Amino acid sequence: MSHHVLRGVKDVVSFIDAQPGIRGRAGIIWWLALSGLFLDAFSNSALSAGLGPMTRDMELSPTQVAILTSLASWVAIVFNPIGGWLADKWGRIPPLVFAKFLALIGAGLAAFAPSFEMVLAGRFFVGAAYGIDFAIAMALLAEFTPARFKSRLNTWQGIWYTAVCSNLLLAMMFYNLNVGDSIWRYSVGTAGIVAFILFIAQMIWMVESPTWLARKEKLERATLSMNRIYGDQFTAADFADRIPVTNQATKGFANIALIFRGTYLPRTILAATVQMAQSIQYFAVGWYLPIISLTLFGADFIVATFGALVFNLFGILGGFMSPVIGKKFGLRRASAIGFGAVFVMLVLLGFFYETMPIWLAFVVPSLFILFHSGGPGANGKSLSTLSFRSELRAGANGVIGALGSMGAALGLLVFPLLKADLGLGPTFLILSVVPLIAFIVCSIIKWDPTRAAVSPDEELDAPQFKSDAAAQHEAAAQLAAAQR
Repeated sequence: MSHHVLRGVKDVVSFIDAQPGIRGRAGIIWWLALSGLFLDAFSNSALSAGLGPMTRDMELSPTQVAILTSLASWVAIVFNPIGGWLADKWGRIPPLVFAKFLALIGAGLAAFAPSFEMVLAGRFFVGAAYGIDFAIAMALLAEFTPARFKSRLNTWQGIWYTAVCSNLLLAMMFYNLNVGDSIWRYSVGTAGIVAFILFIAQMIWMVESPTWLARKEKLERATLSMNRIYGDQFTAADFADRIPVTNQATKGFANIALIFRGTYLPRTILAATVQMAQSIQYFAVGWYLPIISLTLFGADFIVATFGALVFNLFGILGGFMSPVIGKKFGLRRASAIGFGAVFVMLVLLGFFYETMPIWLAFVVPSLFILFHSGGPGANGKSLSTLSFRSELRAGANGVIGALGSMGAALGLLVFPLLKADLGLGPTFLILSVVPLIAFIVCSIIKWDPTRAAVSPDEELDAPQFKSDAAAQHEAAAQLAAAQR
């Protein structure tokens, strides 16, 4: 067993970066965090697979469908920054576990809801859980991932589509059990079972991020976390030998303003653009694939669901390829390429979906999902996670994630309304503007965290991070020098 003396955050980051892989307890924590994202996708897509039967079962109007499907995303807009703030101030693990409890409540309320209003209440809790969990889980993943494996954060996209496909398979299974139009209740209820299992597993196995603890100058606790995670012997250096954390962001929720200043501003613009645009295009098109399949392939539930399943299998392929794509091209360029391809697919669907042969009606939506998941679908979260230092990371994820949730909410709200008023073709053409704009932004801003020389936690301090005390000290020193 090796012995390591930790003098500060740089020693913690250097040790993690030197690891040959993400193994042992670190690997368990890493996959449990990803499993939480599986739950987020599973809960969000639980209504998607059974939306047609649910609409008939509860006799919902297009407006009610739009409100119901988008509510969780509207709620997530509020809870994204709240979750990020909690994680940056109090630690990653407590709010992460609490999110599973909220997801369990939401699933229970919706599955047994006697009315439309009760389903809305359940979706409120699902949205709160989603908002809290995503901001924190991505930050935690980044802090357990060695620098040369940072592109592996994109694995979450493959996990997302695995959850969506699992829902579609379950929907076909429940359909064959002859449960009728109540099929959606079984999908939502299954999400509650997943939430309960993860709640227990995360309580048992999760360990607080040593990088966050070290950034907060809680070095003794950081050494305890390192001992539990890596098995080596870690001790905190004597106070005289410690490397102080300079210019730490200490203003609580006001820290969020820092990501809109100085060197972080273009990073924030890039990450927010990718996040919001990919959310709009996915939740306006990808989420509604079961409904789109009904239009393309007819009213048979099994055929339409199978069509949506085929589309989303390409999401699994693209999602698990995205770490390789991101490593080869960089997150920014991969996003630009993906947005450009998605734009082309939406234009093709807009002009030709009614006249396409059946094979092409499978190919074009499948390519849409493939290019989305292999590029911008994964990269929005990864860009915001990898672009900021530890004490800002979850908060930045929360704010940028809130913009992504706003995009998701807009997509979910706008699609059924546009489709009802204008038809499917014009709706695709209107939505194609979104990836086109995102492509332009990704082509202009050149920041890419996977191409940076050092991680944000090791960057030289930029002016926007100076504390009030540090700024006053510097001003006094400059005044004294001028007087001399």
